[in-house]
Amino acid sequence: MNREHLEHLQVPGPTITALTQPFWRAVSDYELEIQQCKSCHQHIFYPRSQCPFCWGEDLQWQRVTGGGTLKSYSQVNKPGHPGWIDITPYYVGLIELDEGPTLLSHLFRTKKDMQIGDSFKFAPTNLGGRILPCFEQV
Repeated sequence: MNREHLEHLQVPGPTITALTQPFWRAVSDYELEIQQCKSCHQHIFYPRSQCPFCWGEDLQWQRVTGGGTLKSYSQVNKPGHPGWIDITPYYVGLIELDEGPTLLSHLFRTKKDMQIGDSFKFAPTNLGGRILPCFEQV
């Protein structure tokens, strides 16, 4: 699967809440922002109201580099929703951001092989008419 011509997919979108809205706003602006605790300075993902490291409640949204390392991946041959059938097989995987947190995301290969430890970069992509946080092999 490449990043071209995916806006036509009829797939469900993310559930956006007051807590996750800053993340999705940044993604729609082709930026990646995650929370950072002002007390212990740890970067945090998924969005939450309290730091899981020090229990501090003073969290701020911080733009991050978008670089990361592949921790695990899976090739999806039989999707859980019929809207994804047109692009099977496709890959999803866990990307450990350079700042620490791990995100589950769609992956785009640029090389023949993909291996744990490969470098990836943030690649916001129009999937089904929404910009979603995908990652592309470097």
